[in-house]
Amino acid sequence: MIGVPVVEDFAGEIANLFLDLMPVALAVHEPGVPEMIAAYQGGQCNVMTTDESGLFAMRLQMAKPGDSMILPDVISKEPLGPVVRQDDMQWFNIVKWVNFAMINAEELGVGSKTIDDALKSQKPAVKRLVGTEGDFGKPLGLSNDWAVRILRAVGNYGETFERNVGANSKLGIPRGLNELGQRRHSVRPADPLRAESAIAPG
Repeated sequence: MIGVPVVEDFAGEIANLFLDLMPVALAVHEPGVPEMIAAYQGGQCNVMTTDESGLFAMRLQMAKPGDSMILPDVISKEPLGPVVRQDDMQWFNIVKWVNFAMINAEELGVGSKTIDDALKSQKPAVKRLVGTEGDFGKPLGLSNDWAVRILRAVGNYGETFERNVGANSKLGIPRGLNELGQRRHSVRPADPLRAESAIAPG
């Protein structure tokens, strides 16, 4: 029996995954997370499924978290990201490019501990990132050192991931498809930091 929140829409993917392993598997739809955890711990279902990050969070709520294992299989790739109001294009662009800058910074080896060295770099991509070349901040309504201030405050994408949901957090979620090398092949990479891209929609 497989516990599935009623709000999830990947029942087809679940069926395909378990078809060969458990041909008689049945889905048990629960109205919410507390009900699904109760059904799992009470033996009404043997497996639970939801977003990977949700599974790690749910495991922490169990009486004996160490007794349950999260399988490495990815049923469906549905990236999660920031959401903003639709009627504020400037804020939309800022949030989008903050995300891109943090990803680009990790790919370039720039983080909270190396930002001072990055400010002295002669590499064009690093210079654009830290604002020592170009005028990338202007289309966003920001100063050219906007990425520097972000990196000093919270670090690059990898640093933020590990601290909040990764190895250095209670959740302990592995990077998986978010891993630096994997992202280039499996998940959409960040757009490069160029002024002509800063105001592009979507």
